Amino acid sequence: MTRRIDPALVVVLAGISAALHVGKLPPALPVLRESLHIGLVQAGFLLSLVQLAGMTLGLAIGAAADSLGPRRTMVLGLLILSAASFAGGAVHSAAALMALRAAEGVGFLLASLPAPGLIRRLVEPARLSAMLGLWGAYMPFGTAAALLVGPGFIALTGWPGWWWLLATLSLVMAVVLFIAVPASGDVRAGMSVAPGRRIVRTIRSRGPWLASLAFAVYSSQWLAVVGFLPTIYAQAGLPVAYTAVATAFAAAVNMAGNIGAGRLLQRRVPAAALLLTGYGAMLVGAIVAFAQWGEGGVQVAAIRYAGVLLFSTVGGLVPGTLFSIGVRVAPDESTVSTTIGWMQQLSAFGQFVGPPLAAWAAARAGGWHVIWWVTGSLAATGMVIAVAISRFLAGHPAGPRTASRARP
Repeated sequence: MTRRIDPALVVVLAGISAALHVGKLPPALPVLRESLHIGLVQAGFLLSLVQLAGMTLGLAIGAAADSLGPRRTMVLGLLILSAASFAGGAVHSAAALMALRAAEGVGFLLASLPAPGLIRRLVEPARLSAMLGLWGAYMPFGTAAALLVGPGFIALTGWPGWWWLLATLSLVMAVVLFIAVPASGDVRAGMSVAPGRRIVRTIRSRGPWLASLAFAVYSSQWLAVVGFLPTIYAQAGLPVAYTAVATAFAAAVNMAGNIGAGRLLQRRVPAAALLLTGYGAMLVGAIVAFAQWGEGGVQVAAIRYAGVLLFSTVGGLVPGTLFSIGVRVAPDESTVSTTIGWMQQLSAFGQFVGPPLAAWAAARAGGWHVIWWVTGSLAATGMVIAVAISRFLAGHPAGPRTASRARP
């Protein structure tokens, strides 16, 4: 019987269902603050707790995924997300919701870290770059979908209904993933190597550090810009409806760069060229969007928003390329998920420090016009790292020592 569902596509869809949980909170915050009497500081913790696991456990969970097998790990992560979200919709205290939000962070890592390595085993080499580029779009797609769908659904059912909807979706995707992805996807290379040794091997290798630092400088500036857009536009006196749509669209267009990176890598465009283009576009886009020029008005506002779209769209080349690089710079086949975990850990750290750094600069200068100095410095750093990655890949053209890939 011919398999009708592409297992690699199922992996991408499972990642999107996990990413929805990351993006589900912002549209619910106004209702949560009123119904659970959550203060502004508590709201900030709710937003950041999902990144706590990534900042502290990314490397360890990646190593565990290499031991358990990527398919089983993703199913476990989706089940944890489902259970925590079902429970979250039933709680009546901020403390319980924060604890469950931290559990969702663990589930998200388990459901996302093994995906690049699993995709690598499921597709032939000719399709790998394209599928990894598609995978790179899972986070912006999930975030944008949550921002767009969440407010309307919350208005109809309340925030618990929103939590239960996404819990049900994750449960369904866990079942689909378990059925559609062959058990051979759980072939575990290097089972004789203890998780601790895989962690040490990863963090002692130059390649994983370069890819992880490149991800950190990308994620920190992307979240600083997109995360503060609602605040920036609100302070400019723009309508709330416009702010929500403009921010969601700015997040969604990031998918184009991610998917485009996969297609371009498949056509043998050098990874370093894509990274340099992505970081360069983020530098130019931030200058256009935030630097002091013009006198205001509709035309200037439109050009500034075009700068934001350039920043996000072409900047999307960076994560799409880095996911492909991540499976190549791993020290060996047994450390692919561990390497992706290290990338996720430094990416989460970047998301944690980037927005506060931008906000501090804006507060010191008395306006958001200086934010491009922060993001521009990060973009320039990314360009330097891209050159170092190019030199590393030139010396390691074959990637990690590879065991035979499972086929669906």
